[in-house]
Amino acid sequence: MSDTGGRLGVLKTYKLYIGGKFPRSESGRVYEVQHAGGDSAGDWLANVPRASRKDARDAVVAARKAFGGWSGATAYNRGQVLYRVAEMLEGRAGQFAREVAQVEGVPPERAAAQVDAAIDRWVWYAGWTDKIAQVVGGANPVAGPYFNLSSPEPTGVVAVLAPQESSLLGLVSVLAPVVATGNTAVVVASERAPLPALSLSEVLATSDVPGGVVNVLSGRTAELGPPLAAHQDVNALDLAGAEGELAVDLERAAAGTLKRVLRPAPAADWTADPGTSRLTPFLETKTVWHPTGALGTSGGSY
Repeated sequence: MSDTGGRLGVLKTYKLYIGGKFPRSESGRVYEVQHAGGDSAGDWLANVPRASRKDARDAVVAARKAFGGWSGATAYNRGQVLYRVAEMLEGRAGQFAREVAQVEGVPPERAAAQVDAAIDRWVWYAGWTDKIAQVVGGANPVAGPYFNLSSPEPTGVVAVLAPQESSLLGLVSVLAPVVATGNTAVVVASERAPLPALSLSEVLATSDVPGGVVNVLSGRTAELGPPLAAHQDVNALDLAGAEGELAVDLERAAAGTLKRVLRPAPAADWTADPGTSRLTPFLETKTVWHPTGALGTSGGSY
């Protein structure tokens, strides 16, 4: 235990986040996270849960249960909920900067800058919730006396393998666009640097985000990735945190259930302007037609 001014400090207990609750892994396993840099490099930092395949399945069940309510909320409402998350991140910026510095081994000022960038990015994606439909949807020119309109809809449950190196900014960069577009998420935190992701769970739990919209697992990416990639109730897969042959194997596993797969970008720069490239991969397009000038007639969609 740490010594803080003559008394014993209270060590933080990190837990999984599934369905709005904080369970320990059903396996009872934990693994050690170490300081990544400075004079304390290699020293014990914390024990975190090592999630099992059962935990991953439980997270998928929670995400599916939450999907109807989250995807059915208005885009404006989702934006307000996500903006509240940014407010709470701002209030705990010091804690996140400390964790980023510890697990990534970067200087405190650089860690603080990354936290600021993560908060700004969360706000940025929150602002897109009620705008993306205007960018990717629209009216289609057709030959015939009817309207033809295309609008985006969320894909469903998305498994997100968070980046390994960028423990908070990278995580926000892959998670925020998934939930901003109405999907629910099962996140596998950075294996080497999971603490900021697990602390983000506490922010989500005390904000307005409904339980199950985001579920966070810590553990071995190579252990948790395959059951998520093969799970029949997972609709899409973001491989940002998968490396080398693991990414190839997971993409093959995902093919068995026809999942959408976003491949990892080599040498991704998470500080770069994200654009809309991560908003669109997990959207489906619904096209609706309706006859013109005929009241009381029904249209159709495909």
